[in-house]
Amino acid sequence: MRNQEEYSQIIDSIRSRLGSARLMAVSKTRSVDEIDMVFKAGVNLFGENHVQEIVQKFSSYRPEGLELHMIGHLQSNKVSKVVPLVDMIESIDSLELLEKVNACAQRNGKTMNVLLEYNTSSEASKSGFSSEASLFGCIEKGLSLDNIRICGLMTVGPLEHPEKTEEAFSYLASLFHRCKEKYFADIPYFREISMGMSQDWPLAVKQGSTLVRVGTAIFGERKYV
Repeated sequence: MRNQEEYSQIIDSIRSRLGSARLMAVSKTRSVDEIDMVFKAGVNLFGENHVQEIVQKFSSYRPEGLELHMIGHLQSNKVSKVVPLVDMIESIDSLELLEKVNACAQRNGKTMNVLLEYNTSSEASKSGFSSEASLFGCIEKGLSLDNIRICGLMTVGPLEHPEKTEEAFSYLASLFHRCKEKYFADIPYFREISMGMSQDWPLAVKQGSTLVRVGTAIFGERKYV
């Protein structure tokens, strides 16, 4: 485990190259102690991939000012567990899931901020909308949901063909701006382009990312048991 000074140095180094993009610390598999040190080093936004980890870590640990996003694939039968605990769900990949999140948010008396995930690489292993038509259809119906706030788009860069990463990020940025013009011209909260991880975030920032999701570069290599 890194110490407080090491975390601070790493975070400062990343932030010096982020421009106006926000830094998210992806805390998948990380302990509450590690998360707390990163939080104290100045990162207030964290992302988790699994509902079970969110429940285990953040049901009791939630210092004032900490913001938490669900960034992994969300199964519809786990919506009720995650909605009360997170500030945003970045991985909405169907209208059906969006409607279930809306219903759960309504029961919890909150408005759920979401991003719509788009599969820019067409890789079968990735979640996300696979066509612009399906994305636009979800937006058109999602705008009428009272407990949903669509705040932008998210993607995961290509893993099988990393040489196409910048092209994928450029495409998502273009798609975001077309969505903004078509559906959200007068809606200020539609502003997030979430793309870029430890291995490719500089390319994402170059293409206009507003939020990068960094795990390994902050915490070090994961150790799976």
